[in-house]
Amino acid sequence: MRPRNVWQAMSRPGFLLSWWPWRSACYLLTGAVAGLVTLVATVTAAAAGSVLAVTLVGLPLLLLTALCGVPVAWLERRRLRLVDLDPVPDQHLVPASGGLRVWLATRLRERATWRELGYALLFAALLWPVDALAVTLALLVPLSMVATPLLLATVGDGREVKVLKQWTVGGWPAAFAVAVLGIVLMGLGAYALGVAAGARAGLTRLLIASRDGDLGAKVVELTRSRVRLVDAFEAERRRIERDLHDGAQQRLVALTMTLGLARLDAPPGPLADRLAVAQEEAGRALAELRELIHGIHPRVLADYGLEAAVADVADRSAVPVDVALELPGRLPQAVEAAAYFVVCEALANVARHSGAARAEVSGGHRGGRLFLQVSDDGRGGAEAGTGSGLTGLADRVSVLDGRVSLSSPPGGPTLLSVEFPCELTDRSA
Repeated sequence: MRPRNVWQAMSRPGFLLSWWPWRSACYLLTGAVAGLVTLVATVTAAAAGSVLAVTLVGLPLLLLTALCGVPVAWLERRRLRLVDLDPVPDQHLVPASGGLRVWLATRLRERATWRELGYALLFAALLWPVDALAVTLALLVPLSMVATPLLLATVGDGREVKVLKQWTVGGWPAAFAVAVLGIVLMGLGAYALGVAAGARAGLTRLLIASRDGDLGAKVVELTRSRVRLVDAFEAERRRIERDLHDGAQQRLVALTMTLGLARLDAPPGPLADRLAVAQEEAGRALAELRELIHGIHPRVLADYGLEAAVADVADRSAVPVDVALELPGRLPQAVEAAAYFVVCEALANVARHSGAARAEVSGGHRGGRLFLQVSDDGRGGAEAGTGSGLTGLADRVSVLDGRVSLSSPPGGPTLLSVEFPCELTDRSA
């Protein structure tokens, strides 16, 4: 398998004959140049901004200094590809809208911007001299030693030459011996370059794209994707309900009426009896379809909101249900749907398992949260994970950052509490 970074390449026997030593040298050399440019630009902008701040002209320069980490990190993410093929994600948020003001406001509120500023200052003050020193010791010194015979033939006129301007080498045997030593040091220097470049890349990745930052970004994106899936699911449920209501249900109603008219026109006898049976079957199919539509997404929920939908399901419950739910407006569609189906499942469990004589649905909206409670006076002992259907609803509630709690001691009573963070969308409704 092809190595993905310089550390993997150094663990293989062909490292010295590969491009990785030269990639490491290029990474450190470009780091030295980029760091020097960052130092000059940052000091110049900060100094000019401080001097001109009294005239307000320097404020944009100071702002530019505060944002200098953004382009530096952008460059570093691309330089890292020299020694690490795994991409480094950009942790900046996408501005909500266009325009320079929105972009600046978004960047100045981000932790990533200030983390990158800290990295840029460290890069300009300390890291680039280390890069330059590593390249000098591991690459330039061995190359100078390897070039000793060439220097002796050109500069030293075949008699003597100074190596690294430190010691004098006289004669060809000594010059070639220094060159051989330089070749050996080049091999060792290649590994030294790999180590320096790998450590330097690891530090850069840690400072501008920490694992915690990656994890946080992934969690945020996962949460957003789950919410988008819930919204798409609810939109699809509403579309199916609308198609069934306006299509199949209307056709069944028309069929029932046609069969009724045909029954009235038919003379008494076997034909009239069969038409009567067909009309009754069509009526039962229509009733089942209406129940199915109601279970997919009730029209009363879409048209009148959660309060009316809960009152409707309470009227149809096999156990008498008191409703004390007060909502001064409409809620987001996803919250209304999730809350409605929680109430439906809870009342269905009351009718099937509790043996209760009465149940109650209560709640309201306060403090930016919707609170719902479903209680009954049954035998208790209910558990969310024993086939009650509440586990799936709890997962659905959690997608919307809601919480579900169940209290059902043996002997009762049972209390199911649900809360959603949400705001009213239409207080006048």
